[in-house]
Amino acid sequence: MLKARRLAATLFTALAIAPSAYAWGPLGHSVVAELAQRHLSPAAEAEVKHLLALDHTASLADIASWPDAIRNDPTQQDLWKQTRPLHYVDIRSDSCHYVPPRDCKNGECVVEAIPHYIAILSDRTQPDAARLQALKFVVHFVGDIHQPLHAGYRDDAGGNTYQVQFQGQGMNLHRVWDSGLLGTRGLDWKAYAKRLDAEGIAPLPPTIAPLDQPAAQWAEESCQITRDIYPAGHKIDQAYIDAELPVADSRLREAGRRLAEVLNIALQNG
Repeated sequence: MLKARRLAATLFTALAIAPSAYAWGPLGHSVVAELAQRHLSPAAEAEVKHLLALDHTASLADIASWPDAIRNDPTQQDLWKQTRPLHYVDIRSDSCHYVPPRDCKNGECVVEAIPHYIAILSDRTQPDAARLQALKFVVHFVGDIHQPLHAGYRDDAGGNTYQVQFQGQGMNLHRVWDSGLLGTRGLDWKAYAKRLDAEGIAPLPPTIAPLDQPAAQWAEESCQITRDIYPAGHKIDQAYIDAELPVADSRLREAGRRLAEVLNIALQNG
């Protein structure tokens, strides 16, 4: 366990200094997972394959939405209730500055969940079943934290109670960013990931000092984006789509790159 904690600390230190070089719906989560899988190291790829074999699959995309899906599984209700608060963080600051005691009481938010599950995933003394479950949460939560409305705070439940008109129907803003906006491309997850991967390695925003863990930065980035995504007149028009879809694409690409980096370090030969 000590080795796993040290590895998690090393991982986050490495990511923090990396050069700038229900949450997303199933489409977005699958895209992030596929982007990451395309850039796994041989060691990480082998270990991912080993763990996913327990679920009779070989694709990270196949397990990327599992932490959302368990809400509808009667056998997983205790786990769903336990992990439900871990999908988001409410950053209660106009400046989007993350303060753990205020924004993540008892460590129950996505910022703290990510290193928690990375530590389990990287610990080879843990049972494979526990590590597989941790892999599912890591893949999902890295996606979640890059969805802007999973880190904002405007007393509207992350845009869930902010109603808009989108493509001729009423919808809340959170759902627009979860799936509606991405759906306007008309691509399945494989084609979407291929399109984004063809753009090359995603450039990353500069490091935000003095944050001591990358997940906090990722959350602050998302929070800052929420300042500009509430549409005038509660209407999502083509101009909004043209302006914000590239932002969503960038977050998918950043999430995919960062997830690959997380897995490559956590699953290096131990």
